[in-house]
Amino acid sequence: MNETLTKFDQIMEKLPKLDCGACGTKTCEEFAKIVEKNEDELKKCIHISNKTKEKSAHASCLGCASEGLGDKIGWKDQLGRDFDFVLDCFENELGPRETMLPYNPTLVKELGVKKGDVMIGRPMGMSCGCPITHCGIVTDVDARNGVINWCVTGPLKPRSEGFIDIGYYVAQAYDGVIKESKTEIKLGMRYWFLPRRCMLQWRHSGLVNSIVKQKDGSLKIRIEGLFIG
Repeated sequence: MNETLTKFDQIMEKLPKLDCGACGTKTCEEFAKIVEKNEDELKKCIHISNKTKEKSAHASCLGCASEGLGDKIGWKDQLGRDFDFVLDCFENELGPRETMLPYNPTLVKELGVKKGDVMIGRPMGMSCGCPITHCGIVTDVDARNGVINWCVTGPLKPRSEGFIDIGYYVAQAYDGVIKESKTEIKLGMRYWFLPRRCMLQWRHSGLVNSIVKQKDGSLKIRIEGLFIG
């Protein structure tokens, strides 16, 4: 390793630069600042700790491409299935914004879930059926109806700070931004889409029920009726 590099630069050389969010931070640069203070944190990068497992070129493309991701991977998910657009998260948020309804909505009151809480849970059944436990930060709570809005991030905060386990839940909606698509997006239509930060890199399906055109040409949308496949 080049000894003239700063400690931060040396750490960045080790990191995959995928910005996948699995460590719980938004970018590899943010994670490198944490590792700079505590090198033991480096083991939380799954791409380094699992080097014995081969990573496909497709996975690298998904993480590092900031523009033109769809064209770069041929509008195919990791399993080779077509999708219509890439769903990005909002600039000022930690990760994808998801609306969820716990299988037992009374837990919202029983556990005292509130804005800012670190939480984990797994979307199960027809709503999503994701095999990966989701981790994130609560952004809003409707205790009367048992509905929670949160930003899905990664396991770093639950590992280091503790968490509320909401158990199984129904993924009701995603809110995000479309910067690239291969087809015109219309209100009331169902599409296949790829969440940029999906750890599985699998396509999702959903009904677009809100569209707001931004000044930069991107679309702010809400998608409901979710499932993976």
